[in-house]
Amino acid sequence: MSNKIIIGIDIGTTGVRSVAYQSGQSNAHAIATEEYPLFTDQTGVAEQDANSILLATVAVIKRTVAQLGDEAKNVRGLAISSVLHSFIALSEEGSPLTRLMTWGDSRGQIYLDEVKAQIDVEALYHRTGCPIHPMYSLLKIYWLKKTHPDAFSKSAWFGSIKDFVFHHLTGVRVVDRSIASGSGCYNIQTLEWDKEILSLLGISEERMVKVVSTTHYENLTDAAAARLGLPHAVPVVIGAGDGMMANIGVGAIRPGQINITIGTSGAIRMASKEPRTDAKRRTWCYNVTDDRWMLGGAINNGGVSFRWARDKFAETEQRVADKLGLNPYTLLTSYAEKVSAGSDGLIVLPFFTGERAPYWNANARGTMIGLTLNHDKRHIIRATLEGICYRMRSVLESLEDLTGTVEEIRVSGSFTHSPVWLQILADVIGREIHVPDVDEGAAYGAAIMGLYALGELSSIDKASDLIGIRKTYSPNGSNKFSYDRLYDIYLKTYWNLQEQFKDIADFQREKYHSI
Repeated sequence: MSNKIIIGIDIGTTGVRSVAYQSGQSNAHAIATEEYPLFTDQTGVAEQDANSILLATVAVIKRTVAQLGDEAKNVRGLAISSVLHSFIALSEEGSPLTRLMTWGDSRGQIYLDEVKAQIDVEALYHRTGCPIHPMYSLLKIYWLKKTHPDAFSKSAWFGSIKDFVFHHLTGVRVVDRSIASGSGCYNIQTLEWDKEILSLLGISEERMVKVVSTTHYENLTDAAAARLGLPHAVPVVIGAGDGMMANIGVGAIRPGQINITIGTSGAIRMASKEPRTDAKRRTWCYNVTDDRWMLGGAINNGGVSFRWARDKFAETEQRVADKLGLNPYTLLTSYAEKVSAGSDGLIVLPFFTGERAPYWNANARGTMIGLTLNHDKRHIIRATLEGICYRMRSVLESLEDLTGTVEEIRVSGSFTHSPVWLQILADVIGREIHVPDVDEGAAYGAAIMGLYALGELSSIDKASDLIGIRKTYSPNGSNKFSYDRLYDIYLKTYWNLQEQFKDIADFQREKYHSI
């Protein structure tokens, strides 16, 4: 077993990673990455080119296999993790009729009230596990039908980036239950495409991709195997969404274990042995395996908010970091460290791209409160990091209301490389957090899922035993006291600005369309 290799593939929002692991080991044996563009504008567009993502995926797998050299003969299979909530319309031949709409695309927001008027929103949530929101395929298909009727009528398939890539690798068009349950169109109680939603959209079930278990696999086509440089056509495990894979990849797969991830966006997830929904409709419920579900909530504005602070306030620091060979984020977090907890009363509500959990408000906009002449860029940087952590706390509290006791919190994502940010999170949520000793959360999770699907691992729960803890952060009592006070102000500010958020969002959309 020890010489067998599994390749985990993580198709993310801004890039794809391919990582080879020897069975039973968590350190990367070979790794390759590639980025691709995201097209956005003020109307809510957040699109990508599906063919570019496919080419990048093939390229990174090929480079990983090349790094393995003679060991490529030991590759047991591939397993895929992919971003959730993507949508693409395809022709009968499988060619894209639209660009890929990502989770960040909010154009369906303009039809939200129209859709709500036609369905029982609460019943829909409890059937699908998805609060009604423009990130889900439900609103994206409805938007396509209303704004591009020709493309809608010509579409033979409504799919995602996962089934698009899987089809090109294996010749089989299926989608995993994890991706399907994150579409807003799948009934998590009956395990089929929701008939009421299909009726609302005016489409037949045949236009939706067939749903299979996350452990389902098909062999590479001979042509795909040759293209990837593999000596034989190995199985491709379809896998799950990247959030579910991240939990598996850090060992937070048993009930009571939570994974907090902050990358471009952010999320908090906890495993459950059955699907569960929230009476207040704050959290979502997606599938992981046949006997495991994931409860949680995701935010739009994670690391993207920190990038905003870097780009708008730290141009000089970026040049200095480049000359010194430093990561500019490392330099900026050192700035944040020089400011006391609470940023001297400056609060940032980082709703730069609207927001998802727990309040599902696509009209929310970025806000600063408490700004004085004494504040400078260091305060803005720290307050931005704190604002992201306030967001995570609001999701955590919603999840705790649903599930009860949280036994352990593990963290993953790019923010785990920042001790300052990790300490801020521990202080804001008032909990001990553990940093696992793996860096490739979703890719490693995909590899573990692959081993489990192919019979090399007896239980998905074994993921918890495979991963150790590198470091633990405990909350600072005095910092927590400050953050508790400011978090209360943060919440009041958010709720008091609902009307203004909508007015500003309407103004921005109208102004853009008038140009």
